[in-house]
Amino acid sequence: MSILSKYKANVWINEVNDIVRGACGGFLFGIPLLYTMEVWWIGSQVKPATVMLAIALTFLGVYLLNRTEGFRKRRRKSKPYEAVVDTIEAMGIGIVCTSIMLLLLREVTAQTSLSEALGKIIFESVPFTLGVALANQLLGDTRNPKEEGRKEKQPDQLHATLSDLGATLIGATIIGFNIAPTDEIPILAAAISEPRSLGIIAASLVITYGIVFEAGFADQQKRVEQKGIFQRPLSETITCYLISLMAATFMLWFFQRLTFSDPWTMWLDNVLLLGLPASIGGAAGRLAI
Repeated sequence: MSILSKYKANVWINEVNDIVRGACGGFLFGIPLLYTMEVWWIGSQVKPATVMLAIALTFLGVYLLNRTEGFRKRRRKSKPYEAVVDTIEAMGIGIVCTSIMLLLLREVTAQTSLSEALGKIIFESVPFTLGVALANQLLGDTRNPKEEGRKEKQPDQLHATLSDLGATLIGATIIGFNIAPTDEIPILAAAISEPRSLGIIAASLVITYGIVFEAGFADQQKRVEQKGIFQRPLSETITCYLISLMAATFMLWFFQRLTFSDPWTMWLDNVLLLGLPASIGGAAGRLAI
């Protein structure tokens, strides 16, 4: 392979990594608002002029963020036109992620009018897009480069595993407690179908795997190398997802959104729906340790 071909391949790999990192940052920041029915209603009734204003204000905010940090691992020189390109890309990532989630949650369907769909997508995409722009600033590797070469003492397997499970539980609870008492989960669960339930499970696993092991956030290599009972990337992702589902189940019961007299299918649908943001919170918790 020629040097030019290798360079082009590296450019594409870096671009894909940047997009994955930005999308993961968007999910971390945008998922709570996605479960807010007031935003669904506002988006479905908003006028075109307000939609354009929301786009303009989001563009301005993200542009200013991209001049200082942005979502790229390797910062470009802070030239205005490059910040504009990064801003357009960040908004595109936010809009695509939001659209996928709204389709998955059936808040946008084939029967939804174009104006209503655009209103919901644009309003819900604002925190997603800000999350994309803030991905590196808040979740980047903050280690001192002088300390990178020092060999850190690795905790034993049991301690490392308990630390991860505890961080997952705390993160899942922090996010889930804001959503579990609301009416959004029962409303979404009423319209859920079996294929969409499988889609929610798949989305939860893919997003959380990406956040912890693919997005290049703080100490990612350390997490991959860390040894524990379940601490291979795939097994850790599945185990922590199950922990998040357990936390979601308890929170829905605690807030009396589910009772033991409810059918198991109702429990399943509600738990899976709350499990999506809870698992993302759990992934954020594992990043913090």
